[in-house]
Amino acid sequence: MSRFRLVLDPTACDGHGVCAELLPEGIALDDWGFPIIAAGIADDHLPHARRAVSACPALALRMVRTDRHGGP
Repeated sequence: MSRFRLVLDPTACDGHGVCAELLPEGIALDDWGFPIIAAGIADDHLPHARRAVSACPALALRMVRTDRHGGP
């Protein structure tokens, strides 16, 4: 089970799509270019997830640690 997950602030997101380019394994884009976030982040994708969070031009994406039961 993943120890981290991505959280999107949909009101802040402008749909630039940078996150999906940097983390295609965990983020897809809907028909309007807004991200659809996967449930968790595999440990081997954590560096890419951190890059996606730091590259978000709208600061709408963040990464949070989950407990072992999958909650925040």
